[in-house]
Amino acid sequence: VQLVESGGGSVQAGGSLRLSCAASELSYSTACMGWFRQAPGQEREWVASMYIGDSSTYYSDSVKGRFTISQDSAKNTVYLQMNSLKPEDTAMYYCAADSVGPIGMSNPLPADFGYWGQGTQVTVS
Repeated sequence: VQLVESGGGSVQAGGSLRLSCAASELSYSTACMGWFRQAPGQEREWVASMYIGDSSTYYSDSVKGRFTISQDSAKNTVYLQMNSLKPEDTAMYYCAADSVGPIGMSNPLPADFGYWGQGTQVTVS
């Protein structure tokens, strides 16, 4: 499975960006899709996840109500719509996928996902 992120950039606080994650397939191998982010000197942090089969979505408390994860199965693409961006959202954002995903969605870990994209930078000033 290959994942390619796009859509990052620089935006002022309060602005919006939409990240895209184009997957080589949306199948049993990518049953669970997620977005993580990593700021310089910090650990990779879970942002949002969804199960492709039933489109159930999950969010970290830090982005709940501002970010939305969605899919377009016809395009094998998962999106992360980010609104009301804050400077603390500045990070490299990574798309991830796994055939199973985490046992629970309270705090998914990077180790719960087997496939990763190369990342796209988001800078909020």
